[in-house]
Formats: sequence, structure tokens, C-alpha cells
Amino acid sequence: MRATKRGWKGTAADVCAGLLALPLLVATASAQVSSYGDKQAGENTGDQLPTVLQKVAVTQHLNQQLPLDAEFVDETGKTVHLGDYFGGKTPAVISLVYFSCPLLCSEELDGLTSSLEMVHLTPGKDFQVVIMSIDPTDTPADAAKKKAFYLKRYGRPETADGWHFLTGKKPAIDAVTDAVGFGYVRVPGPDGRLTQFAHASSIELVTSQGKLAQYYLGVEYSPKDMLLGLIDASGNKIGSPVANILTYCYHYDPQTNKHSLIVARVVQFGGMVTMAGLGGFIFLMFRRDLKLGREHNLTGRNGSRTDKG
Repeated sequence: MRATKRGWKGTAADVCAGLLALPLLVATASAQVSSYGDKQAGENTGDQLPTVLQKVAVTQHLNQQLPLDAEFVDETGKTVHLGDYFGGKTPAVISLVYFSCPLLCSEELDGLTSSLEMVHLTPGKDFQVVIMSIDPTDTPADAAKKKAFYLKRYGRPETADGWHFLTGKKPAIDAVTDAVGFGYVRVPGPDGRLTQFAHASSIELVTSQGKLAQYYLGVEYSPKDMLLGLIDASGNKIGSPVANILTYCYHYDPQTNKHSLIVARVVQFGGMVTMAGLGGFIFLMFRRDLKLGREHNLTGRNGSRTDKG
């Protein structure tokens, strides 16, 4: 294959060889998604969510007061109250996850940490980071491990006092999740035990008075939006609702005992579309080569037609 003034010129064999690896990459991507924990794709019921996810949502309760008297335990084992982090001075970023989560929770915390790395504000001085577990079986030791990991990733150990990883009992957890509008459901894992949670991914900005000021959904957060949101929250300004496009942490329906891998379906469908497009393109290239071959047989070596007689 070589470049000409009109673009790339080559045979179908060249194109086929150049694109040979792409089907393998598509197949690999599909396998990586669909084989996660040896999950099976559940039945698709049109545009309906799996049964378990119909109870999972993030309802944006802007200007809602958080229960500041809710009692938790921090990563050091100390009993604290949510209000300890809202003294009327600095806003906070709230993230509701669980520390043993095998799927999206880590992506959410990764996205939050990456965003904060590019925000020129200092945790503990300009704002607080409050990571709260929705799993009442999580322990302060689990919280301490997570804090050490993300503080190291953040790269500013001097800000440790601004990062708070909390565990608590179900009544306190539910008081906060109800105020936030954070729906979650405990579901059985592949072993049948109630060890996992279905929930959506989001973070919330809270004013210095403990009122919900802004929601960010998904697992990636714009540093610019984060900075402006924290500045507004520090002035007790309440933001506007955002598009309610949810990323779910877990796709498991205990009624069918199957995992519904929406992402896998998207990847597989995309792979089929890609392969169909490549197949059509290669077919056209082979037709062109056959036509050129026939024309070549009718011409001389120097490219002109031969005349006999």
C-alpha cells in the first residue's frame, strides 16, 4: 500500500492484511467484558431495566439538608458525626460507594481523584472529601486501606486530614442515602450470598452548611466543573439538575440468576457492525482487483493495448 496524490492505493490483500488484527481486538474486547466473573448475559426485555435495577436510581435532591447528626466511624476507628465536616467554612465532595466493590466503585473513586488532581484547591483547607460506605459490614480497617491507596494516588500526603473514609450502621447509612436520593439494593453475588450492591455511580457537592449543591453522574468528572462547583458550594450556592444518565455498578437479577451485561451487548453489537463494514469494504476491494486484473490481461506490459494483424 502506498500513498498517492489522490490518497492511499493498494490491493485488497494489503487492506485485508492491515485490518486482520481488528477482528481479533473486537473479539478480545467482547471476551473481556462477557467473561468477567464468568457472567452470562440475561434476557433482554426491550427497553426495560433488569428487575433489580428498577429500584436503583439517583434522585437529585438539590438544596436538601444532610443529616448532620448521623453517626459514623472514620478510618482511624474514631466515632464521628457527619456534621463534623461541615463547620460553616468549607464545602465537601461526597461519594457513596462500598469498599469491597469489585466493579464500578473503584472507577468512581479513580475518576474523582483524577479530577481533584487538576483542581487547584487543597483538601482539608478549601474543601473536604467524604467517602462513605453503604455496606454496614465494611470496617475501619477497610476504610484505612482505601484511604491509603487514594491518598497515595492523589500524590499530596499533606492533605490527609481532608480525606475521610467512613463506615457506619444501616440506619445512619440510610439516613444519608435517603437525603441524597441515592438508591441501592443489596443483591446476591455469583455464590448466592448477599455480598454485593446494585447502585448507580455519582458524586455530590455539599455546601459548607451541609446542603446538597450539585450532582455529577458517571465515573469521570470535569476538573473545570468540579472547581466551579466547589467555589459555588463554598458560597452556599445551589446548582442546577444535570442530565440523569446513570452508570450502574452492578447488573445482576436474582430472579433469573443471571448477569445482564449491558456493556457487553453494546460491545458485541459494535463488533458486528464493524465486521459487517469491513467485510463490505474488502469485498469491494477484491472486485476492484479482479477488474484491474482483467484489464491487465488486455493490455501490454507497457500499459498500451496490443494490435495484431
